[in-house]
Amino acid sequence: MGFTEKNDIGATQQVLDGIRVLELGHFVAAPFCTRLLADLGADVIKIEPLQGDPVRQWGAQIEGRSLWWSVHGRNKRSIALDLKTEAGRDVVLKLLPFCDVVVENFRPGQLERMGLGPDVLRAVKPDIIIAHISGYGQSGPGRDRAAFGVIGEAVGGIRHLTNHPPGQYDLPPVRVGVSIGDSIAGLYAAFGIVSALWRKERTGTPGSAKTIDVALTESVLSMMEAMLPEYGALGIVKQPTGGGIATAAPSNAYPTADGEWILIAANSDPLFAKLVQVMNQDILQTDPRFQGNAARVANAATLDEIIGNWTKTKDAKQLAGILADADIPSSKVYTAADVAEDPQYRARQMVRDVDDPALGKVLHPGVVPCFPESPAEVRWTGPDIGAHSAEILKEFLDLPESRIADLKAQGVVR
Repeated sequence: MGFTEKNDIGATQQVLDGIRVLELGHFVAAPFCTRLLADLGADVIKIEPLQGDPVRQWGAQIEGRSLWWSVHGRNKRSIALDLKTEAGRDVVLKLLPFCDVVVENFRPGQLERMGLGPDVLRAVKPDIIIAHISGYGQSGPGRDRAAFGVIGEAVGGIRHLTNHPPGQYDLPPVRVGVSIGDSIAGLYAAFGIVSALWRKERTGTPGSAKTIDVALTESVLSMMEAMLPEYGALGIVKQPTGGGIATAAPSNAYPTADGEWILIAANSDPLFAKLVQVMNQDILQTDPRFQGNAARVANAATLDEIIGNWTKTKDAKQLAGILADADIPSSKVYTAADVAEDPQYRARQMVRDVDDPALGKVLHPGVVPCFPESPAEVRWTGPDIGAHSAEILKEFLDLPESRIADLKAQGVVR
């Protein structure tokens, strides 16, 4: 297929060993995409500006170092270049023949203005796969509009739905709590890249599957379940439902005696029967308001109040035990502390202690998806700005130390 030869930077054989990715990304979406690929063994070379990716300044810091960056930049090699210089762009073009994929998330047209448009890149390597991630996509009347993940969430429809039902209060629709729009777009880009690589493997050429165009707005919209068909067929504008589900009941978060919240999803007839039994309220099963899912959904507010009055008489740990013994899907609403201590996460290495040279021991999320036969590792944490600059320039461009020193002195490389 023409994959690059493996650069042996990992201790174990992983599913994407032999794939090399050039990241021209910043902030969240493209770097999240490449982190997923790097976690599965791809050799990701991240091109950073001399001052570093802006995300290095985000989130909680220890002595000016971002804890988020420890995860966000992990398993990648960093080379810091000034792409406004001809020498900086020349480095990118000389790295290109050794790469299988380029991932970028500038505004449409920015790569061309930098002198690194797809035509330039493919003049150097015709079969390079290029993944573009942008706010509105590479075409259409909105392509040039500014956007971040939160804008994608608004236009994609999720921000409207992450709220309590209309009329309960007049606060703004709440954010999911993480950069979900960026992350979904990054996931789709990673899926597109692996699909394009498969096509290249299958046919021997990239054919028509060598450009991936992912929009933040479209990535979020694609997750909106029945929102569009319900509007198109019935004129229904889907509304937020708070902690509940509009199509099934009971399924909500309920208060506990110790001030916690517990999720209970007893939204089938057999599960509802188990729930009313552990609540010692068998009469609810014969109540016509709660017979069958449609009736329970129509009377969800009343049912939630009844369940909540019961859950408030017990603490979260006691409730979790009762519900687990009855085999009812349920869980306390986890905080970071709960996640860190969860034995299931620990057993599957989804929560793992990782040594960061600058930060010491740091908790990292594990790698998804899991390939038991080719276990993925956190080979290293997010590196310093340009930590691998000299290494990369020697490995691929065969530059002597003196030339690398000149580039650093000229402000081309850090």
